[in-house]
Amino acid sequence: MYHQDHLKNIPKMNDLAPEAMRAFWAFDRLAVADGAIPVKYKELIAVAVAVTTQCPYCIEIHTANARKAGATDTELTEAAIVAAALRAGGAITHATHALG
Repeated sequence: MYHQDHLKNIPKMNDLAPEAMRAFWAFDRLAVADGAIPVKYKELIAVAVAVTTQCPYCIEIHTANARKAGATDTELTEAAIVAAALRAGGAITHATHALG
């Protein structure tokens, strides 16, 4: 189901909904642009979010971008562990609802 080849359909999406896609790409670029938070950290955040949303495309793209920005394997691993801890914490706190 998940093949990088599917990403070749993005130009078709750009053609089918040009205004919305232009807005998306502009937002996407600005979201990870250097600012108060450096690009490396923004890409590590993106990797953590991608791990929790389980998007293989995002994991691959943002891991590569994080590496280009200087992220190490240790930093990538720690970002993924933070994401895992938050997912686990959400399960624990939501479990309290089962107890009344």
